[in-house]
Amino acid sequence: MTSTPRRALVTGGSGDLGGAIARRLAAQGAHVIVHGNGRLERAQAVVDAIVAGGGHAEAIAFDVADADASADAIARILDAGAVQIVVNNAGIHDDAPMAGMSRAQWTRVVDVSLHGFFNVTQPLLLPMARGRWGRIVSISSVAAVTGNRGQANYAAAKAALHGASNSLAREMASRGITVNVVAPGVIEGSMAKDAFPIDTIKQIVPAARAGRPEEVAALVGFLCGDDAGYVNGQVIGVNGGMA
Repeated sequence: MTSTPRRALVTGGSGDLGGAIARRLAAQGAHVIVHGNGRLERAQAVVDAIVAGGGHAEAIAFDVADADASADAIARILDAGAVQIVVNNAGIHDDAPMAGMSRAQWTRVVDVSLHGFFNVTQPLLLPMARGRWGRIVSISSVAAVTGNRGQANYAAAKAALHGASNSLAREMASRGITVNVVAPGVIEGSMAKDAFPIDTIKQIVPAARAGRPEEVAALVGFLCGDDAGYVNGQVIGVNGGMA
């Protein structure tokens, strides 16, 4: 008799990095709930690829920054059972020097990365705790560690995940739940393609190349597995030596 697959929710799972993470978790045997923000068709495309490869997945779309929409969506997810793995990957850029940054730019970026973390993770905690096993991984950025010009909003939102995750790790550790942060550097994909020309990458990244989404996903996959049960409250960089 086969055991029931663990259920994993990957927010921002329709993007380059989120899709790689979703595929990795599915390859490890999880039933993956691939989230997209209003782009169900993109999330469904990731699901279709997972299913075509013999995995188990489903798609869902909601705005993680909308507390009510998130609560409704998470309630529907929980109707089918607890979620054992959560990867908070949803995040947006809206870059500008802080002297010229609008309140809307500041607020929206913080809402998605930080408030979205709370909106998604908080209602999943008690059902996860009752199972006495869980993995929570939030995707941050090297910008949260070193800072980056034009990204005060993004760096602030992502750095806040570090403190929240460290605190949550202490709260949940006795229940067999780990909480960690992965902080990528420059990673190949649509978000980095225009912002980081190859010459720039060679100047700022000691490894002289962009990372691959699969390299980040490999670390996330490890942190979400049984072998990482004693890795807790950590911020781990995947950045080619930037920090």
